[in-house]
Amino acid sequence: MKLKCLYASSSDCSDAFYISGVKVPDPYLSLIAGRHKIAIVNQLEYARVKKESKYTKIYEIEALKAKIVDHYHLAKKEFSLKYFVQYFFDLYKANTILIPKYFPSFLLLELQKLKIPIELSAGSLFPEREQKSQEEIKCIKIGNKASAYGLGIAQSALKASRIKKGKLYLDGSVLSSERLRSMIELALFEKGSIASSTIVAGGIQASDPHQIGYGSLKANQLIIVDIFPKIKESGYHGDMTRTFLKGKANEAQKKLVYSVKEAQKLAVSKIKANVCGSLIHDAVASYFNQNGYLTEHECDSDSFVGFIHSTGHGLGLDIHEDPKVSIFKNKLKANHVITVEPGLYYPNIGSCRIEDVFAVTKEGSEKLSKFNYQWEIA
Repeated sequence: MKLKCLYASSSDCSDAFYISGVKVPDPYLSLIAGRHKIAIVNQLEYARVKKESKYTKIYEIEALKAKIVDHYHLAKKEFSLKYFVQYFFDLYKANTILIPKYFPSFLLLELQKLKIPIELSAGSLFPEREQKSQEEIKCIKIGNKASAYGLGIAQSALKASRIKKGKLYLDGSVLSSERLRSMIELALFEKGSIASSTIVAGGIQASDPHQIGYGSLKANQLIIVDIFPKIKESGYHGDMTRTFLKGKANEAQKKLVYSVKEAQKLAVSKIKANVCGSLIHDAVASYFNQNGYLTEHECDSDSFVGFIHSTGHGLGLDIHEDPKVSIFKNKLKANHVITVEPGLYYPNIGSCRIEDVFAVTKEGSEKLSKFNYQWEIA
């Protein structure tokens, strides 16, 4: 049997929160032995974790320490965290300790001194996280409602803005990326979600997909707004993107946005259980190539243009989870939740990304996000 071992804060580590269902701000030991989920916490957290968590066994750290010191005939000064792990390794007659890639190095070095077999998890420590329960899907829908609420704020602000000398003004002041981002994030916080690093990037800035944007927003330029809030109560995320333009779009911009929207439709049409994510990604890449949108390395600017990221990714307690919808040949399964977010990035034309969220079903998909696609705002 493999003894799974975590040393992490469940407020910060999604795996720890997944198995516990309770937020503990400081790192602590979690051990999984078959059906048993074990937590070792201090006196401060003990009563709350025992009452609210999903652990099957909860131990107070000092009481357990005294028991283990006696069990192994240790001097108190000899004791360290490694003996907690050894105790349960011996108790459950495990043959290996399985750890995640983010396991702390100090504890790994301690465990190596015990000469216990240690195995690094090749993928997720909890692969079952990929297939979501109906309750988890409901939580992700709530996350996407928060994303849609933020997109509504962005769309309304752009509609209300006025153009002066090529720049956007709202209520007499410049409408900047920073200002619009603050409007979105503050409103979402008041509604119970945390949206950090919201992308509001226009013009050439948007050609870098993870550039959050800065400075004045300008008329007649494509503006990418990507909102991926975490719901404070559940810990689950939403993730939606729309592209807007205030003013009048030119033909190249219209064609670009149309192509991205059609690519998204194509990708969605191919979603169903047992389909490889790479097949969906390849279909989107081929569609763009056939329509003249080549992905290339521009030597002058030393940057890449075209379709320069994956078609999508898993979504849940983390903003990026397995499975991937990319060049990797992983098969989709029923109740996987994925984003579909094709995009095109050309500094000389503009950039566009459109993103929605879908639950995979046996025969297709269920859309978990909802917001309009009205992108050109007069």
